This record gives sequence, structure tokens and C-alpha cells, in this order.
Amino acid sequence: MKMKLIPLLLTAVMILASCQTLETATSIATTIGEGAGLVSSSQAESLRKTTKAVARSAEEFTPEQEYYVGRSVGAVVLAKYPAYDNGKINQYLNLIGQTLAQASDMPGIFGGYHFLILNSDDINAFATPSGLVFVTRGLLRCCRSEDALAAVLAHEVCHIELRHGMQAIEKARLTEALTTLAAESAKTFGSREVAALTETFGGTITDITKTMIDKGYSRSSEYDADNKAVELLKRVGYDPNGLVDMLVTMKKNLKAGGLDFAKTHPSPENRITEIQKDGFKYMAVKATAARQSRFQQALGNI
Repeated sequence: MKMKLIPLLLTAVMILASCQTLETATSIATTIGEGAGLVSSSQAESLRKTTKAVARSAEEFTPEQEYYVGRSVGAVVLAKYPAYDNGKINQYLNLIGQTLAQASDMPGIFGGYHFLILNSDDINAFATPSGLVFVTRGLLRCCRSEDALAAVLAHEVCHIELRHGMQAIEKARLTEALTTLAAESAKTFGSREVAALTETFGGTITDITKTMIDKGYSRSSEYDADNKAVELLKRVGYDPNGLVDMLVTMKKNLKAGGLDFAKTHPSPENRITEIQKDGFKYMAVKATAARQSRFQQALGNI
């Protein structure tokens, strides 16, 4: 009988949590449950500990925490894709990237922004919460001008600005934690259940890496990053048509069924359609001779 009533206690917790913090709601509900004899003191304590872990997943990460999460994710990316060992070209990439980052709505982040080329023919790019932006040689080959390159970097900077990486992992962690809590609510809460939740929260790095590399962000997140990138490019003085140019070239270079942008992003056609929804009219990029010469010298043989 007691075990059948524990799910009701969990429901009470969730109702109370709508107007109070989850931990406070749990404390009230478990105290009532103990007094009514619905749960033992050990079950009540386990429930409190479990809910504390769940509540922790909903908290905002501090800039320092995001920095260390991002560094760890970056290490995973570099284990999969080796860095391109060319200081001059990476310096050029950072010059453009830092210019865009400093003009963004989030110019100052813990640890700063850093941009690096990955030595891979895959067409891909990644931006970690800590401000690490990785771009593959394959994606750089889709850029025919510095404006197109700036568009790629602006898109990744905007993923960071919009906190898409952290938002994705926070939702995933909270959902999984609550699912575990609900699944175990009809059982005796003990070390095994608490350990399961601890493992859920300890998998942050794995989860966010899978989101970035294997699954990709939602379509709406990608479209939001594109739209913000258009604004950022205009702010700096780059032609936002460079983004469309890059997507057109990408469409030609992507291989059906590939494991890169073809798998993790909306199609280039759909992205172009979304960009042009708000009256954006495409015009061919007219790069200045000096800018195009600089671009060719840096990336002409990439």
C-alpha cells in the first residue's frame, strides 16, 4: 500500500514545485509523507537527496562552469578531429573571428573566444559553450570570399551568444533526471537510484558532445543562429550575402548520407529560404580587391 502511495507523493511534490523551489516542495511533501506513515525516514531522505540532484540540473551554469564544460567538449572534438597545424592561417581565422566576437552581443566571456581549423575534409564546424570555435578545412573550402568565411564564424559565435549548447544539455539532463525519478518513484529510493541520477549529471560532456557532433541543434536553433549572424555581419561591415554564397557552395559539396552538415543541419536550401523570409534579397558579394587578396593568400590552398 505504501509503495502505491509514493507516486502520489511525487505528484504532490511537482504541484508544490509550481509555486516554490523543487527542494522546498520536496521537503514539505516528504515531511507530510513521513508523518502520515506513507514513507519511511530512509525513503524520505533518499527522496530529498534525489530531488536535490534534479534541482541542481535546472540551475543556471556560472561562466566558470560553462568554461570548463566547453574546454572538456573541445578536448573531445580534438580527439575526433586533429588540429590543422598552420599558425599563419589560424591567426587569420582568429583575426576575423575575434572581430566578430567583440562586435556580438556577448563580447566578453570567461576565457575569451578562440578559433581553430580542424584538419578534416568533412564539412563541419563546432562552437563550445566556452567560446571555442572549430572549423574544418572541408567547410573552409565552401567559402569563396572573406565575407563567406566571416558568415561561417558569425554563425558559430551566435550559437555561443544564444547559449544553444548549454540550453540543449540543460533540457536533456533535467528530462532524464525527472524520468529516472518518476520511474523509481514506486520503488524504495536507495543508493542505486541516487547513483543513476549522479551518472545522469556526470554525463554532461558526453551529452553535449553528442548534441554538437552527432545530432546537431534543432532547426529553429540553426535558423536563429543564421538570422543573428546576418545582423552581426552587417554590424561589422561584412556582406551578409556571403552566408548565402557559402550555403550555395556547400550544397554542391555535401555528400548525401554524410556524417557532417548533411546529417546535423537543415539543408542549405531551407536555410537560404529562412534567411530570405524577412525581405532579405540576395545580391552577389562584391568583395574589395584588398579583402579578396588577403583571403586568397590565407586560404587559397586550404
